[in-house]
Amino acid sequence: MKGERNHRTSEAEPKPLEEPKHETKKLKNLSEYAQTLQLGWNGLLVLKNSCFPTSMHILEGDQGVITGLLKDHTSGSKLTQLKIAQRLRLDQPKLDEVTRRIKQGSPNGYAVLLATQATPSGPGTEGMPTVEPGLQRRLLRNLVSYLKQKQAAGVISLPVGGSKGRDSTGMLYAFPPCDFSQQYLQSALRTLGKLEEEHMVIVIVRDTA
Repeated sequence: MKGERNHRTSEAEPKPLEEPKHETKKLKNLSEYAQTLQLGWNGLLVLKNSCFPTSMHILEGDQGVITGLLKDHTSGSKLTQLKIAQRLRLDQPKLDEVTRRIKQGSPNGYAVLLATQATPSGPGTEGMPTVEPGLQRRLLRNLVSYLKQKQAAGVISLPVGGSKGRDSTGMLYAFPPCDFSQQYLQSALRTLGKLEEEHMVIVIVRDTA
């Protein structure tokens, strides 16, 4: 692996002296990195009979897309759970289509979020919904490994329950770690050096009329 070799040589180089000593606290992992971003959504991702408490922090894009599409139409309040009903194979043509939709939706018709395991006591867990009977609470990494194994992204049509009238519609794609998702995590990678923790990159795009 080319990346590793480069990594080793760069470690041996002396650090430039003008580096500020009062650097921000070294972030240890992706969850800590996520805490430096704006919280976009937190709740349960649901797949079959399992639910996965998840926090999503905004990497880029528009908060309005998130609030507009991730809401419960009957009550108008924020959705507390998102059910993955479809999968999208991680084939290049499919990924190109998602990229095209992001470009079409720029600057304010899309959002990219970093999804990490919601910790029971961590920030952003206020109002974490109670788990419905019949659903088993599991760690996000189980969902990540499931999607990796299927070589697919989870797909959710938004708004949940179908749109009424003039409401905007869109799609949510939940990508396990893959080349496509890594492009949105370059600054996290620079900050942390490596992304070891299980995570997903969530892309929400508003349908263009």
